[in-house]
Amino acid sequence: MLTQNKTQIDWKPIIKKFIAVLGEKGVVQRKEELLTYECDGLTSYRQQPAVAVLPRTTEQVAEIVKICNQYSVPFIARGSGTGLSGGALPVEDSVLIVTSLMRQILKIDLENQRVVVQPGIINSWVTQAVSGAGFYFAPDPSSQIICSIGGNIAENSGGVHCLKYGVTTNHVLGLKIVLPNGSIVDVGGQIPEMPGYDLTGVFVGSEGTLGIATEITLKILKSAESICVLLADFTSVEAAAASVSDIISAGIIPGGMEMMDNISINAVEDVVATNCYPRDATAILLVEIDGLEVEVAENKKRVADICLQNGARNITSASDPETRLKLWKGRKAAFAAAGHISPDYYVQDGVIPRTQLPYVLNEIEALSKKHGYRIANVFHAGDGNLHPLILFDNSIPGELEKVEEVGGEILKLCVKVGGSISGEHGIGADKKCYMPDMFSDTDLETMQWVRQVFNPQGLANPGKMFPTPRTCGEAAKASPQKFANVERF
Repeated sequence: MLTQNKTQIDWKPIIKKFIAVLGEKGVVQRKEELLTYECDGLTSYRQQPAVAVLPRTTEQVAEIVKICNQYSVPFIARGSGTGLSGGALPVEDSVLIVTSLMRQILKIDLENQRVVVQPGIINSWVTQAVSGAGFYFAPDPSSQIICSIGGNIAENSGGVHCLKYGVTTNHVLGLKIVLPNGSIVDVGGQIPEMPGYDLTGVFVGSEGTLGIATEITLKILKSAESICVLLADFTSVEAAAASVSDIISAGIIPGGMEMMDNISINAVEDVVATNCYPRDATAILLVEIDGLEVEVAENKKRVADICLQNGARNITSASDPETRLKLWKGRKAAFAAAGHISPDYYVQDGVIPRTQLPYVLNEIEALSKKHGYRIANVFHAGDGNLHPLILFDNSIPGELEKVEEVGGEILKLCVKVGGSISGEHGIGADKKCYMPDMFSDTDLETMQWVRQVFNPQGLANPGKMFPTPRTCGEAAKASPQKFANVERF
């Protein structure tokens, strides 16, 4: 671990003040209990915080942050810990502010199609709370049954239905935020368009570096009159990818459009046993169409025709909720299923233009053969958001570093074809060294100006999003570790 010259922190008075705010049960300080919080969904790196605190209200969060400021102690916000870029990864001698007890739905306003929630509320609970009245919350990450809205806000999460309805930022009307100095502010409001700077847009996706959202006003949508899901299976990835571009080119915007390759298909069938996915297919395409009944009927036929023209062997469709859920079940379980066919996997989250899908997928296959790792592809095909899962065995020394290099090559490939290094997982600690591949020095400096306005002491989620040192090469020279203050396991 990289060592730094710094003053030793006396935690006794700090913890005493935390207990005064939260009580004994709201402060976690025993090392064996802190094991729960030493990593998020990116489990390749671990670091225990010095202490974890579990507030229940905005005021308690503000008091905790003020104490951190008083003692110049870094703090990191954490929700359910499902993030995949190390965004909630603790740093050495830090306080982890865990929002998992802030799980209240504070207000439901169906007439104005909005709900107000605390950050620890689980994503799928929002839809469950309003579905009886015919509404739903559109952003639906694959982890929606466990991921929290606060984490969705931090990473600007996407999901299956974000092709048509947008990512998290498109569904956030307003926020109550505890700033890094402990003050409480409200940004946005109760209506979609507010005058002044779009501070809500600045905050969503800032990965905890600008403060902590403690109340969130979300937009909910009316459920569609009709919904149909089509499953098309192909003998080539290129044919499936061509269908994606042709569907969008035809002026059809599906509610969701997802692709899975043969490795993913067989993994989910082994685990979930949907009996819907043909095991011999090279790729499948899942297309969900929603809207008025007459519109869905017309677009269903058009989508099927496009897939057949591109070489689809079979088209399966479902309009009833039970069968639709069954068709989606495998896709939602794809990441978990990968864990059953490999001891470990390393997932990336690049974005490319849809027209580049055939080329990029072929290049990923070439990287798989070159480096000797199987790569499963399951992704949001409609908006070009790739999720290649590099399968490996972390118990073999040096394997993690090798698959990280493969992941880096995939991200650079995405940038090369006009894409991005992240679509919904965020940058966090994992991808910060690739920021210079996408942004100029001036771009990164400008972003840092924004961060410093909100977070001048750098206490809020330090070491995330931006490369420090400035490039990966410099970081490698400075330390054999990829992340300063993070311990490998």
